[in-house]
Amino acid sequence: MPFMNSELSIAIVGGGIGGLVLALQLEADGFKNISIFEASRELRAIGSGINLQPSAVLVLRNLGLLPELEAKGIKTSELRYYNRYGHYVVSEPRGEAAGYLVPQFSVHRGMLHELLLKAVKERLGEGCVHADHVFTSYTQTESSITANFTRRSDPIVPAEIQSKIADVLIAADGINSTARKLLYPNEGPPNFSGRLLWRGVSKRTPFLTGRSMVWAGHADQKFIAYPVGREAELEGQSLVNWIAELRVRDKNDPDLTPPQADWGKVVPKERFAGKFQSWTFGFLSIPDLIEETKEVSEFPMCDRTPVDRWSFGRLTLLGDAAHPLYPIGSNGASQAILDAVALSSALQNDSDVPTALTAYEKVRLPPTAKICFANRANGPDHVLQLAHERAPDGFENIDDVIGAIELEEVGKVYKLLAGFDMESVNKKAKETEDLWSSRVKANGVSDQKR
Repeated sequence: MPFMNSELSIAIVGGGIGGLVLALQLEADGFKNISIFEASRELRAIGSGINLQPSAVLVLRNLGLLPELEAKGIKTSELRYYNRYGHYVVSEPRGEAAGYLVPQFSVHRGMLHELLLKAVKERLGEGCVHADHVFTSYTQTESSITANFTRRSDPIVPAEIQSKIADVLIAADGINSTARKLLYPNEGPPNFSGRLLWRGVSKRTPFLTGRSMVWAGHADQKFIAYPVGREAELEGQSLVNWIAELRVRDKNDPDLTPPQADWGKVVPKERFAGKFQSWTFGFLSIPDLIEETKEVSEFPMCDRTPVDRWSFGRLTLLGDAAHPLYPIGSNGASQAILDAVALSSALQNDSDVPTALTAYEKVRLPPTAKICFANRANGPDHVLQLAHERAPDGFENIDDVIGAIELEEVGKVYKLLAGFDMESVNKKAKETEDLWSSRVKANGVSDQKR
């Protein structure tokens, strides 16, 4: 019989996707005393596109959020790989088109964040989210943990809540996590891959199926494009999220320090567009897509080497704070969502908080560490590198370059590693098919009462 203490005080540092889904999962599992502390002055709908694998969508379905997700995102139907010349490498159906009982979604990060924040406030109350609270330090005893905060807007003025005493403190504060820095003071900055990413979003005419994801190029020069907006689709258009990737530092350079980045700052397209000038495919002109995009942001592609521990007494890490990954395999946000389920389950199953947090760590740290190293080796995108290395000048037929079995095996291995192989996802979907409908009804009653 699971342990349950609905009054267990839980403080979450970070109001991003991981922190918000954790709050919703905890609430669904019976925990009610939950506070979220976000460093930003306001939680706004910003960012570009992300993908949610069926394993993560299943979690959101079971939280009663599938209708909202369907109204915002695109049900991804296929993933197609091409080399830099537009020569077809391989494709595979995705989500329901592949036989999953739940979809894969491509969605604008801001739209997803908006619907999650709305659900958190409806289910836990407006007062559970505290913006403009920068986490600075913590202390703990055998019976509690205290988190300390300052204001981002004016560090001299005390935060509204200067300290929070809780039973559990969960740091979901991203790749530059303050909590992780306190736990590992000598770790230093994230590891730079040597590659920069430029991201943009543009509304345009649909390409291929209108629900297709396209990956083109190779490890050191890549372009990704996929639609992310359901509203645009209903208008007969596509809100296309795209990512241009280039190596800017030699892969043998021992310096792993990332270049200084102003996250979200608009940058001139001249920094990278010329490298993709000839990438004009039959169904999509990449130069045109870049040109028609109004604002482009630049990000260094970074991760961190896995550590041996996330949990220290009543404190643990979650999402990018625990396991920042290269954005390969469409998998980062999905892993944070899987963290949330494992952590909530662990807190239900053990009345001793430190023991529960260690149990969560044992479930989630090993697979995410493996994903980190797999992504450094290009993950499922390795098929592009194989095609590039074996036929750098292009090819007429991929079968002359890479066998079908070898191509299929790359994707199959990664899905098993990342926890979204179809067999395991569909099994869980069947086991929980009554759960999500009951939560939709329960939340409907709750919303009416508010």
